[in-house]
Amino acid sequence: MKIAVVGAWHVHTMEYATAIQKNPNAELCCLWDDNEERGKATAEKLGVPFQPDLQAIWDDPTIEGISVTTATNQHTEVLIAAAKAKKNIFTEKVLTFTNEEAQEVAKAVKESGVKFTVSFPHKTWPTLKAAKELVDSGKLGQITYIRVHNCHNGSVAPQPDGSLGWLPPHFYDASQTGGGAMMDLGAHPMYTLNWFMGEPKTVTSQFTNVTPRAVEDNAVSVFEFANGAIGVSETGFVTSGINYVMEACGTKGSVMIHNDMVEYCCEETDNKVVQLTELPEKSTMPIDAWIDACCGKGEAPNGIDDAVALTKFMVGAYESHNTGKKYVF
Repeated sequence: MKIAVVGAWHVHTMEYATAIQKNPNAELCCLWDDNEERGKATAEKLGVPFQPDLQAIWDDPTIEGISVTTATNQHTEVLIAAAKAKKNIFTEKVLTFTNEEAQEVAKAVKESGVKFTVSFPHKTWPTLKAAKELVDSGKLGQITYIRVHNCHNGSVAPQPDGSLGWLPPHFYDASQTGGGAMMDLGAHPMYTLNWFMGEPKTVTSQFTNVTPRAVEDNAVSVFEFANGAIGVSETGFVTSGINYVMEACGTKGSVMIHNDMVEYCCEETDNKVVQLTELPEKSTMPIDAWIDACCGKGEAPNGIDDAVALTKFMVGAYESHNTGKKYVF
């Protein structure tokens, strides 16, 4: 299938585009970006034509899919247009800035019948899949607390030119991104919480700035779920060293992921903490699974309802931060 890249704005543009080029069932045919200089430079790196006219992509019947890596504030317009043009859609998270926009996109996607996938790569991890299996097995009892810590040093890592941080400057522009660390990196803990716990009842957020950037670079959101469980999404652009920790605690046991190691305890371990050494296989990455689905092999993962759910989590988290109050879903 022929796929066009729509947007060279995102830090993952090259990653997804390269994955398309490596997939034997796909052909990367062109790239569009609203910034011609950036778009031409990225297209040249990929060895594909730069397409300056987005409408030409919608009008081309040979282009069956698009990979969306535009600024987040362009998602609503681009995704609805793509759905109406019957283009299968792979998109970077998050879906939209508001719940209303998310519903508009969902309506267009469902009416068009196109294959839709939002990129939730952490759900492919053997470690996280193992933790999900333990939770679903009931061995840990009723889950009462889940914490997901996902951070990096994108705002503080020393660079060769003496500057700090490797994230592009536009990642700190709230008009394009909708927020800072929580909107970007915090999406992974949030879709993980949704995967494990379902819909939340309330959320309370605390966002801060360690660096003088215009958006938060250090953030925590605390969710309440219907059964009384608490879920915590921790994230930031200012953390070095331990970048990922996940723990799920229940009435009969607990599990913890510390980078690539899974430890757990429950009745079958005599309540002693042991390392889980046999892990599930890594799942196919979302973009390759989406291409497979477009070619008639399996289902597209992380569909439009999952993308809408992530938007709900984000809207609540930012409303709480902006108002200084608990947000009720």
